[in-house]
Amino acid sequence: MAIRKVGVVGCGLMGSGIAQVSAQAGYDVIVREVTDELFQRGFKRIAGSLDKFVEKQKMTAADRDAVLARIKGTTKLADMKDCDLIVEAAIENFEEKTKVYRELDAACGPNTIFSSNTSSLPIGDMAAVTKRPDRFCGLHFFNPVPLMKLVEVVRSIDTSDATYQAAKAFAESVGKTVVTAKDTPGFVVNLLLVPYLLDAVRALEAGVASKEDIDNGMKLGCGHPMGPLTLLDFVGLDTTYYIAEIMFAEFKDTRYAAPPLLKRMVNAGYNGRKSGRGFYHYSAQA
Repeated sequence: MAIRKVGVVGCGLMGSGIAQVSAQAGYDVIVREVTDELFQRGFKRIAGSLDKFVEKQKMTAADRDAVLARIKGTTKLADMKDCDLIVEAAIENFEEKTKVYRELDAACGPNTIFSSNTSSLPIGDMAAVTKRPDRFCGLHFFNPVPLMKLVEVVRSIDTSDATYQAAKAFAESVGKTVVTAKDTPGFVVNLLLVPYLLDAVRALEAGVASKEDIDNGMKLGCGHPMGPLTLLDFVGLDTTYYIAEIMFAEFKDTRYAAPPLLKRMVNAGYNGRKSGRGFYHYSAQA
């Protein structure tokens, strides 16, 4: 299962990052977005990221140009028919993702490996809508993809050893450290991280301390690079809420039940950095 050409579905924050590291590792990359405008927005993000590497003398301008030349865009899933590996980084919605997989399954050859960057949805359930559940796995990257070193490779009950080894080798080839997880909601990181983030919201809601003191307590007391409420703003309150809802539905464990404060903030549109306001204000960045 030699991987030479990589397809990426979605060119948002995650998809553009996955496309960038793949092209940096020498792979030919084709990125599918629903419109060319969305692809160009993501491509501009990739170019900006690479420009920073050039400015910091971690990459030459010629290397930057070569990376960008390896990335092509399309609005048609059928254009991914020749890919050896496809990483889906579409919206975190089961119906939308499975719609993509059904179309890809019909277009791609039998040897193409499908993978999802989902952070919470069951890999096996998505694989079940295809005729290749043995060639289906999870490849969960972390934001920002060019900087974060971790990838969770997720095996469903059907994922073959060859598929797992190919996915693991690919993740390592783009400079990532791999942890292997079974197909359970949250995998390793979110299984442990989500209750921690929700507990921080509960502590604020209960008046245990101010948001600043909760964040500083975890930064200075536990050595975390950022406090939990700042991290929630970075990840996105809506994203965390959605993941928590999926995990609570699966486990029926109150640790994954979203606090009322989080739900109210999401309903009000306070989604963190991307909306300009979350637990903190980001008006200058909005």
